[in-house]
Amino acid sequence: MLRLAGARLVDERDYPAVRAALASDPIASCMVSSRVESLGLDPFRLGGELWALESRYHRHTRLPGLCFAGANLIPLRGDTGALQSFADRALRGPRRCSSIVGPATQVLGLWDELASDWGPARELRCQQPLLALDRAPAVPCDTRVRRVRPHEIDRYYPAAVAMFTEEVGVDPRLGDGGASYHARVSELIAGGRAFARFEDGEVVFKAEIGALSATVGQIQGVWVHPERRSGGLGSAGTATVAATLIHDLGRTASLYVNSFNAPALAAYRKIGFTKVGEFATVLF
Repeated sequence: MLRLAGARLVDERDYPAVRAALASDPIASCMVSSRVESLGLDPFRLGGELWALESRYHRHTRLPGLCFAGANLIPLRGDTGALQSFADRALRGPRRCSSIVGPATQVLGLWDELASDWGPARELRCQQPLLALDRAPAVPCDTRVRRVRPHEIDRYYPAAVAMFTEEVGVDPRLGDGGASYHARVSELIAGGRAFARFEDGEVVFKAEIGALSATVGQIQGVWVHPERRSGGLGSAGTATVAATLIHDLGRTASLYVNSFNAPALAAYRKIGFTKVGEFATVLF
């Protein structure tokens, strides 16, 4: 198949165009914006590469395609030709990402290009509504949900592992005994972005602000202890985290959820979240 343009690594000369591209859809781009805003474009500091299309016309104008390649592969924008170019670049070496995630059209289009080489996927989640809330939650917040303190990590960590295993289908401690995941959880706690309700020293609700850009905070890892589900803890706890983002941090609260998770969708609608887009995820 003919490739009309190649994917290139962006550099600091592209910074204005990259920021403009991310700002054009701040909710969908939150995961990448949060890194670029604080770390810039250097791949070493960014923890991955940002790719654009090779063209002398696009350094200071609108970028027709943009893709982040790190622990996750995140195609944010691009037509079929752009996605083909991103796939070509991704296939230059072995797969290093654990998932492809982002706007559904871009993710599924990129997967069409990569599936013959990287497939089969462990799981393909084609419909994940992207939700947002920019006003006070419509349900009361849980006043017992608070930020987790650094010394509480040993009580929080088992709940984080349980959530990850249940949601992703893989124990995050595999491979390195949990060192990488423990470090990530510690980082979130240290940054004041992990929230929980403790009862008798045990976590019964947890959630995190996984990404925080200048305008949007993305909630992740929402989990309720199995013995306490269907009692409203999830709705009230998530409302607390959303209210923190909106009122204390001045951001729009967002999250994405699997379309087959009817209870979670109902809870988020009850809180006041509305659909603003569609994500998809390819899990390896």
